[in-house]
Amino acid sequence: MTTAVATPSSSSAATPDARPSPRASSSRMRSNGAQTGGGTPAPLAVPGGYQTAPLSSRKAQSLDMSTVERRNPSVKENPKRIRPHGLTEAPTFTPTPEEFKDPMEYIRSIAEEGMKYGIIKIIPPEDWQPDFGIDTERFHFRTRRQELNSVEGGTRANLNYLDQLSKYHKQHGTSLNRFPSVDKRPLDLYRLKKAVEIRGGFGPVCKGKKWAEIGRDLGYSGKIMSSLSTSLKNSYQRYLQPYEEWVKSAKPGVQQQIEAEYGGPITPSPGASPIKRTPIDKPLNSPIGSSFGPDSPAIRASSALAASVGTPDKSDIDMMDATPIKSNTPSTLGGFNAVNSGGSSGFTPVNSGHSGFTPVNSTNGTRREAEPGLTPGSSSKRSENGAGSRRESPEGKSAAGSPLKRQHSQENRSDAGSLADGKAEDSEGGERRSKRLKKEPAPMVAGSHMTLHKPSSVPRTLGERIHNKPGEKCEKCGRGDDMTNLLLCDGCDYGYHIYCLDPQLKTVPDRDWYCDRCLVGTGEYGFADGEIYSLRQFQEKANNFRDLYFQKRLPYDPILNKPRPVTEDDVEREFWRLVESVHETVEVEYGADIHSTTHGSGFPTVERHPTNSYSTDPWNLNILPLHPESLFRHIKSDVSGMTVPWLYVGMCFSTFCWHNEDHFTYSANYQHFGATKTWYGIPGEDADKFESAMREAVPELFEQQPDLLFQLVTLLTPAHLQKVGVRVYALDQRAGQFVITFPKAYHAGFNHGFNFNEAVNFAPSDWEPHGQEGVERYQQFRRAPVFSHDELLLTAAARDTTIKTAQWLAPALERVKNRELELRRMLQEQLPLPNKVLLGDNEELAEEEYQCGVCKVYCYLSQVICSCTTNVVCPAHFRDICDCDKSKVTLRLRMSDEALEELVQKVQNKASMPRDWAAKLERTMLDTPRPQLKALKSLLTEGEKIPYFIPELAPLKTFVERAQEWVDEATPYVSRKQQNRRKNEKAWRKGSAKAAEMEEKEREHRKLESILTLLQTAEDLGFDCPEIEQLAERANSIREFQLRARHALATPGALSTTNYEELVELGKSFNVDLAETDLLEKIVKQLKWVDSAREQRGKTLTLQEVEELIKNGVELGIPDTNDQILYYKSQKENGEMWEAKAKELMSVEAIHFQQLEALSGQASSLPVSRETLAQVDQILNKQREAHRQIVALYEASKSPYLQNRPKYKDVREVLDGLLELHSKPSGTIDLEKEQKRHEDWMRRGKKLFGKANAPLHILQQHMSYVELRNQHCFALEDRPRTPVEPSSREPSPDAKNNASFGDSSRGRHREVFCICRQPEAGMMIECEVCHEWYHGKCLKIARGKVKEDDKYTCPICDYRVKIPRDAARPKLEDLIEWESEISGLPFIPDEMDILHRIIEAASKFRQFVSSYTNSPLGLTSAEVPTMRFYLRKIEGAEILLAHETNFFRAELHKWMPIAPEPPPAIVVSASTRKPRPTKQQKLMAQMGIKNPEDLPPQFRTKAHVFRKKSAEANGKPPPPIQPAPAKEGTPGVQSESGQSSSSQPPPIFDYGNHNQRFGPPTAHGSPTFPQPSFSGSPGSPVLVNNPGRGQTLDPALFNPPSFHGHRPNTTSSSSSPQYSAANSREVNNMFEQLTNHDSTDLYTKDTPGPATSGYESLAAQALETSSDSLDSMADQFLHRDV
Repeated sequence: MTTAVATPSSSSAATPDARPSPRASSSRMRSNGAQTGGGTPAPLAVPGGYQTAPLSSRKAQSLDMSTVERRNPSVKENPKRIRPHGLTEAPTFTPTPEEFKDPMEYIRSIAEEGMKYGIIKIIPPEDWQPDFGIDTERFHFRTRRQELNSVEGGTRANLNYLDQLSKYHKQHGTSLNRFPSVDKRPLDLYRLKKAVEIRGGFGPVCKGKKWAEIGRDLGYSGKIMSSLSTSLKNSYQRYLQPYEEWVKSAKPGVQQQIEAEYGGPITPSPGASPIKRTPIDKPLNSPIGSSFGPDSPAIRASSALAASVGTPDKSDIDMMDATPIKSNTPSTLGGFNAVNSGGSSGFTPVNSGHSGFTPVNSTNGTRREAEPGLTPGSSSKRSENGAGSRRESPEGKSAAGSPLKRQHSQENRSDAGSLADGKAEDSEGGERRSKRLKKEPAPMVAGSHMTLHKPSSVPRTLGERIHNKPGEKCEKCGRGDDMTNLLLCDGCDYGYHIYCLDPQLKTVPDRDWYCDRCLVGTGEYGFADGEIYSLRQFQEKANNFRDLYFQKRLPYDPILNKPRPVTEDDVEREFWRLVESVHETVEVEYGADIHSTTHGSGFPTVERHPTNSYSTDPWNLNILPLHPESLFRHIKSDVSGMTVPWLYVGMCFSTFCWHNEDHFTYSANYQHFGATKTWYGIPGEDADKFESAMREAVPELFEQQPDLLFQLVTLLTPAHLQKVGVRVYALDQRAGQFVITFPKAYHAGFNHGFNFNEAVNFAPSDWEPHGQEGVERYQQFRRAPVFSHDELLLTAAARDTTIKTAQWLAPALERVKNRELELRRMLQEQLPLPNKVLLGDNEELAEEEYQCGVCKVYCYLSQVICSCTTNVVCPAHFRDICDCDKSKVTLRLRMSDEALEELVQKVQNKASMPRDWAAKLERTMLDTPRPQLKALKSLLTEGEKIPYFIPELAPLKTFVERAQEWVDEATPYVSRKQQNRRKNEKAWRKGSAKAAEMEEKEREHRKLESILTLLQTAEDLGFDCPEIEQLAERANSIREFQLRARHALATPGALSTTNYEELVELGKSFNVDLAETDLLEKIVKQLKWVDSAREQRGKTLTLQEVEELIKNGVELGIPDTNDQILYYKSQKENGEMWEAKAKELMSVEAIHFQQLEALSGQASSLPVSRETLAQVDQILNKQREAHRQIVALYEASKSPYLQNRPKYKDVREVLDGLLELHSKPSGTIDLEKEQKRHEDWMRRGKKLFGKANAPLHILQQHMSYVELRNQHCFALEDRPRTPVEPSSREPSPDAKNNASFGDSSRGRHREVFCICRQPEAGMMIECEVCHEWYHGKCLKIARGKVKEDDKYTCPICDYRVKIPRDAARPKLEDLIEWESEISGLPFIPDEMDILHRIIEAASKFRQFVSSYTNSPLGLTSAEVPTMRFYLRKIEGAEILLAHETNFFRAELHKWMPIAPEPPPAIVVSASTRKPRPTKQQKLMAQMGIKNPEDLPPQFRTKAHVFRKKSAEANGKPPPPIQPAPAKEGTPGVQSESGQSSSSQPPPIFDYGNHNQRFGPPTAHGSPTFPQPSFSGSPGSPVLVNNPGRGQTLDPALFNPPSFHGHRPNTTSSSSSPQYSAANSREVNNMFEQLTNHDSTDLYTKDTPGPATSGYESLAAQALETSSDSLDSMADQFLHRDV
């Protein structure tokens, strides 16, 4: 027979006939798949390979500890505010090193808080970091495979039901190829069954017509189909109703069969067992043989099923979507088939084959063929690891194609193989704890005395069934003969003779056959074994799995250029999604319950690391269970997993399901390293509510396995639990952290990645009641406890005789005694004279010799035995031991009744010592109403010697301490001398909060009421001591003083001041605050205040001192009519008025300094505050200093000698400093005018260099650049040379440190090229004519636009090739003229030195080349290279030498012409850069507007309102404007921009010594600067002569009728221009940009007037002139005579 296995590529849409398996269409991912790389060790096929070698002999690569997450104390973690499912974070505790010393004490201190959550996290101190104690090379372990969605209860119940349904239909000869579909979706048969079930069943649903309602519950909404109800009804009738009807009749019999095997109900069931138990006196030949009669429901159901198998119903064969099973059809594994496995097989669960989960009821067994050669000796055999079985042919060879069984049973593997593979830790159904196995000890670690626990997965019964393997005998007749006719169930392998079935079968069926138990379902489920790994191998596997899983599931991060990093919330949400998913299966592996005794502990141990301090640390999990306060130290042998730690190696998504600890103990889990482990906890108070919620969620699983919660294989989401009121908390455990679980607290969790944890149980004394409750719970479910609770208690009573132990042990032993004596009494009532045997003192029994075979409880104190059997039962089940007469049974006792009572009484006496002391205390208190304090102190000392907490001891101690405090408080009053209570003088001197507290306490002590209160307190306390009588005498003396003081106060003037003071001292000597003493003292203080105030009147006081003096007088009760009070109040009022006025003046923006000066003078005669006076003086001092600086600068600016004038930067700093003052000192406006005049000179310079729009500070920066550029171009050392090739890629020169010509790099000469006269750098281009090399950057030629075969002619050879320029080049003559204006400036310009050097360098170069330009002989063609050389230097300079440029260009054209026309003359050198548009122009372009007036109002330029100058306001005419002389245009002259005219011979210049241009030195040694004179153009059409004012604008320009809206295209010399207002604003905007926005809009007038200024004249000229000549008009403005 062949096997059909679900593959990852299965899809429900594979073929039209494909049946959607429950998970066949899911995305199935196995953690040990091929994609995980080398992380999984491949098992060797040969015997003795790696996977079969003993663990102790294996060795692998060690784990690199730097690759795993370790504890980082510097990283502080914060609890998550928002968690998936909305869970609350469990508390995290961070003990101090002192608190961390004793684990039991610390856990006891937080137990009350921890009980509320069930789990808590403890982060050890930063310096607590134990070493990892495992040898990672030899550490190997076997994993368990986990399929995430199969651990979820609801999903597993769904799959189990569909599996049983599939088997049932196969049993009837039909196979469900696919689910029935509704609305093109597979119908969920399990949900349909549940929906019908909760509505009462098929009949009530049909009667109530609830099929449409069920359809809506199943998710079918809207107009999905016309007959939804009919489809659902037909599907239920076809697929579910036959099975449900059969189950009703078969389930009671199956339940009785299970109960018979267990010897009774395995759990308290709400309903009674449907079948009565076998009578006591009836022989029990087999566990089930005589339990079922011919009329039992089980037999009837089996008979009906067997009959249907023999004669299949035709209607079943013809079912829709069903395929008849023919004899030659290969059978399946039983269960669900994958979608792509073909339509001839039944359903195959996704976890079949090689999956990780192993539901025992979904085996892959094959039916036994009825072959003639089959012998009875051929039986089912298990593989070594218990994960498979193989049928054998009669010849003893394996049948071809028979698959392995998937049952996970510890008993079905050989013991040797189990121990060799380290499998001793596995137990029934995933049970965590082991039991002790005396006969076959497991391998031990050196120094360990532990024995392993190994519970039987088959329940212990009183019959002999456990000695037989399934399939070795018939389950009906109990015989093991006639194996040929023994039919094996394909689900459980149990055998039945075909003639024992009712009705009998003639032959073995051709199809799969299942017994009633498999068809009904037992719900058995467990985890299959995985491979064996080392830590290094498992780490690689875990990391590969996590990376591959999340690689395509997270969004892409464009910043990191990779998927977004995985967060803890991502993993948590994905885990629960996979757990709840029915159609997506992910399989992982988990190294759980690994014995530390066989594999070693993660903590250092004394055996392996004797010198390591952590090997004996109390928090070491090897030490913690045996702590002196842990009850586990009384267990005689180690219990693996409880008193000896277990290890856990996790990977991403590996999980541990809901469970609480064995015996309801505490547990401690420590993470040594690795990724986060998320825990979920439920408080012990909600344990019952949690169990009820689990039963309500998956009733089918609990019906099949009532002890499901003991098996650690089921999860339920926290969201579901919270909905039903169960409190669920969560926490994240990281490396180096402990997690503590509390008794009865259910907990579960999962891992985020590769990690290594270690866990152990411990039991403080408060656990004992919970432990007894856990034993009772084990007994209810017939589960074997891990250890005997009674034995632990009796061992503790024998070993520990302290009161502390007796306190918890006494009530526990009392319960044990009462229970035990009651059981013995009941047994004696049933058996009046039972045989009794008393064990000897040193006689010990093995555990199986005192474990009840029925309820599995350890009956340590008494057992019922019989000589006919080895069975043992507790006294409550004495009837179930054997079939003998019950009078023959024997009661074996550990202790007699008297010995037991004596032991209990001894412990109770020890525990009663505190109570005896309490009784003595009570007698002492009742003997006298006022006991002596001395007697109470003696009793207190006696009680403190009892080593146990006594409740009455603390109140007595409190009472004695209170009485002693009373004595201490009374002692100062009775000592009759002044007591200094200020014991801590430091605290008093510091004036801290402690000092205030002590002062308050002392005031309380000084009250008279305190003495009276002390006497009353002593009366109320009810004790006696000598101080009480002494204090009463003190109170009488105080009373006498009060009478004397009142008499003195009633007769003013009767006593002198000295007598008053003596009386005051007497009152103070009592150390009590008395009203009489205070009143007398006040009178003395008033007299002293009046004298002091009189003395202060002659002194200068501040306002605060006056206020303090008045305050003291008021406090002393000086009347308001007192002369001193009246005087000082008047002074205070005047001082406050001064303060208010001063603050008012200082708060305004424009400070009135004259008033402030007056206030400063008045301060000497008034009480004012020092702070305010200091502020006033500070403001005045700043004002005076600023005024002094301004006056000094202004006076210096008028110096006739330039070198004596201030520097511009100093003036600028002073004026910028005035911004801090709220007003300007006198003289500031004059200095600002001079600053404006200086900045106008700077603006003219900016215009010369083409930087009109740049800020002022740019001028000096640009001039520095020009100077540096001219150094290279005007370098006289640079002489003509023959063309040379540039060297191969020299390093580019530093832009900040360019070497001048002649400098060498690394000791050798570097050739210079290009017009910039710089060495080779970047891309170089060669001129084909002169063969000079040029920088591509200088010529603005991009590298991509140059081709190798392109020929290039430079601008020197061909004047038509334009040189790109970023700025204009001023003429040398203009710079000389600009420099000549320096002498008239008020300040020394910052640019003066640079300008002088620029002019000097250019003049020297002009003088140098004058031999060529002014040569009377002229130049020849032989000098063409020289002419090119000097023209190249001139063109590269940032100063225009117009004569030299035109001369060399003309000569070159003469001797070496390239262009057809001669070069035009150049008079200006403008920038070739395209001008940047203004903001207004950009807005107009964006809006598509050409006229600025069409702009929205908020974007228009504001009109400027002219303010008349002060001279005009005073009636004085302003000085006439003197524009620069107009430069006459030369016909035939062209600028570099391309305007052409006819040629004219260039002028001849006189190149004298430029240094003499300043004239001879004056008597003071400074050169005199000639003052240039300017006159207006006589033919100007705009400027007109105005008497007294010089030339000004024509008023007609601003008359409203003159604006015609059109601007003439040409210039007229006889008439005024006519323009529009829009043109006027446009020119204003442009002119603002030319002047760098340093002035406001000067050219828009509100009203026309006859008076016009020089600015108006310039504006009119600008309006007249075309846009091309606008720059020249700006030059006139900038060069006007200011």
